Amino acid sequence: MENKPLLEVKNAGIQFGGLKAVSNLNLVLNKGELVGLIGPNGAGKTTSFNLLTGVYVPTEGDILFNGERINGLQPFKVTRKGISRTFQNIRLFNELSVLDNVKVAYHSLAKHSIMSSVLRLPSHFKGEQEMEQKSIEFLKIFKLDIYKDELAKNLPYGQQRRLEIARALAAGPKLLLLDEPAAGMNPQETKDLMDLIAFIRNKFDLTILLIEHDMNLVMGVCERIYVLDHGQLLAEGSPEEIRNHPKVIEAYLGEEVHDVNA
Repeated sequence: MENKPLLEVKNAGIQFGGLKAVSNLNLVLNKGELVGLIGPNGAGKTTSFNLLTGVYVPTEGDILFNGERINGLQPFKVTRKGISRTFQNIRLFNELSVLDNVKVAYHSLAKHSIMSSVLRLPSHFKGEQEMEQKSIEFLKIFKLDIYKDELAKNLPYGQQRRLEIARALAAGPKLLLLDEPAAGMNPQETKDLMDLIAFIRNKFDLTILLIEHDMNLVMGVCERIYVLDHGQLLAEGSPEEIRNHPKVIEAYLGEEVHDVNA
């Protein structure tokens, strides 16, 4: 029996007034893949992520996750189905501690009821202890445990990016969407991020869809790449195929893609 794709997007699109931001979007992600989604600013990459996570409801087409249609599901329900994301602009709870930022994700999956929390029942305290222990273990993986009591806003930029990824993973996703995780990072931080992405994919048995402008990162970690042009797919293929695709070179990558071969 043929395995179904983990994520299948069929002719999906969204229109704002008379503007088609994304149209005829077709993506397939199989379990365990690490796939890139690239294109210039305004190509529709983040809009596509918003369609996948329930922020926007498609005006056309279907989005299937594990074979189930998820069009129109609210974002928290999409998260519970097994899709988590990070954002182009870091969205941490700046006034909460590093530890509490991760615990927030666990609360979305809490097994104890609201009533047990209100009444301070033993199940509430047991659940809180378990969430704290699991959160600290996640922080150790990301080498953030030494900052657990620091306010998130006080972390260096690169560490804030790592914290956002840790929080997304704490929700227990099957599919992780990373929106420009290397934005603002220096070369060493980007190299460390490449290693981290490969590590978490293997450790947590993840499927990852990655938006990124840093071509060295994309070509270095992704197995397949989709290219968007004005809300529509321009190309799809392996890094080598995309690297040598005439339309991609002309429209998006220019001379930068050749630097990858240097």
